[in-house]
Amino acid sequence: MAFFSRPKDPQDRALYEYIHNIFGFYPKNIALYRVAFTHKSMAAETVGSYHVSNERMEYLGDAVLGTAVADYLFHTYPTQPEGFLTEMRSRIVSRVSLNKLSEKLGFGDYIRHAPDNGNNTARSMGGNAFEALMGAIYLDRGYDFAKSVIINRIVRVHIDIDELQNTDVNFKSKLLEWAQKHKRHLEFRMLEEIGDGHKKEFHVQVFIDDQPYGDATFRSIRGAEQMAAEKTFKTLNPTE
Repeated sequence: MAFFSRPKDPQDRALYEYIHNIFGFYPKNIALYRVAFTHKSMAAETVGSYHVSNERMEYLGDAVLGTAVADYLFHTYPTQPEGFLTEMRSRIVSRVSLNKLSEKLGFGDYIRHAPDNGNNTARSMGGNAFEALMGAIYLDRGYDFAKSVIINRIVRVHIDIDELQNTDVNFKSKLLEWAQKHKRHLEFRMLEEIGDGHKKEFHVQVFIDDQPYGDATFRSIRGAEQMAAEKTFKTLNPTE
């Protein structure tokens, strides 16, 4: 594998080595990866009226990641119906999955962000940076290279498709059934709408008999409710 010039800046050099250690290649253009790990709270550089952060790159990486995973599933499971492929892709690229994966891989040590002052978007920084990183790899090395990294260094190493397939993720339905059976008052409350346009996120929390339980932030209300329900269900750990 070709070795590219190591950055002189200590932070860039640390990120350069980290990318190699985790994903097996050296970046050509480290500036792309620096942006991928820059949260909007730290955006200082501007291009026109645009503050440089990982938001735009996240948008691109989301598409690259989704396409690569869809391609992998399509060819790996040639006899499975569309519903299975769609469900598996959704589980792999979900915000919960990407947040967990970014934490596992140590993204938090490299994301540049302002101190968290209770802003709920901080909970998604890892997943956002993960998507942005996929965008950076695409811009730096092209789609085929990015696809190879996603499949060989992420999906095949860190994702257990069989486990995902056997997991019942409809925690909202399970929680509703539990609440009805035990005559508990269950409510999903919208706490906050964050951002706008395609970046809009919804912060939802579960309340049982007016007591707060799991909460989650996601790009759709339905997704946020499912994530909040999962947290709540695992906290309650109902056995019947």
